[in-house]
Amino acid sequence: MGSTITGWGGSLPEKILTNADLEGWLDTSDEWIVERTGIRERRVGGVTSDLAVEAAQRALNRSGHRPEDVDALIVATTTPDQSVPATASTVQEVLGLDCGAFDLNAACSGFVYGLVVAHGLLAIGHRCILVVGADALSRITDWDDRGTAILFGDAGGAVVLEVTDEDRILAWDLSSDGSGRNLLYADIGGTMKMDGPEIYRRAIRVIVSSAQATLERAGLTAADVDVLVPHQANQRIMDAACRRLGVSDEKVVSVLERTGNTSAASIPFALAEAADDGRLADGALVLLVGFGAGMTGASALLRWGR
Repeated sequence: MGSTITGWGGSLPEKILTNADLEGWLDTSDEWIVERTGIRERRVGGVTSDLAVEAAQRALNRSGHRPEDVDALIVATTTPDQSVPATASTVQEVLGLDCGAFDLNAACSGFVYGLVVAHGLLAIGHRCILVVGADALSRITDWDDRGTAILFGDAGGAVVLEVTDEDRILAWDLSSDGSGRNLLYADIGGTMKMDGPEIYRRAIRVIVSSAQATLERAGLTAADVDVLVPHQANQRIMDAACRRLGVSDEKVVSVLERTGNTSAASIPFALAEAADDGRLADGALVLLVGFGAGMTGASALLRWGR
């Protein structure tokens, strides 16, 4: 048995924080931020469980499934509502699910990690799984730090993954290099600290190596990819990685300029946007690829459609 995505959804909090707003208290400018990151605005003020519930409900609605159909709930997040219990418990209650539910933390790679875990659960007997990526990074951002305040935002994204006779998850790659864990971190009760230049250098390598590993396992090349959905962290990182992979700009999904870096929500939110916009034709080869604190890396190659 294989698995396929049959529903998707995204969510954003209402409050928009523009680059012009940041100029009010940071030594920065809209031009400086756009040139270095590609970000023009971000959404802030979200609650992780609320964002997860909204995205998950939209994914369920799109799939046509009811709460009782769901066999497991996976919430990928680095910003849980509480230390205990898992945010998945809150999401489960609100959605009215009767199933196993747990959080997964692989930072910005978390959604793809969750997708691969769900794929494995379907292989051993589950029929329908909700995979959610949601983060409220504004809660752990130091808004007086120019190096990080310009980057992060809040969002949610979700998919319904279910059993199918024709497997549409063709290959994947998961990685982690713990020696880089101090390049981007937030202590409990603290805010994020980041070594930007080193993250930039390593991120490009991680994206390229993970994508190439997945494509090799599928017996394909970058030329076969129809749509690339990368982690939305920095436009310069995405552009450099795509050049090295040999993927043209028109194949790349980017929502970064209006969301900023939303960590685990980044890839599923961008995927949902592309699906809603009609960019994902039936049978299209869709490559998801990201990197995150840890440093983690993850990619998965999908054949879109039921």
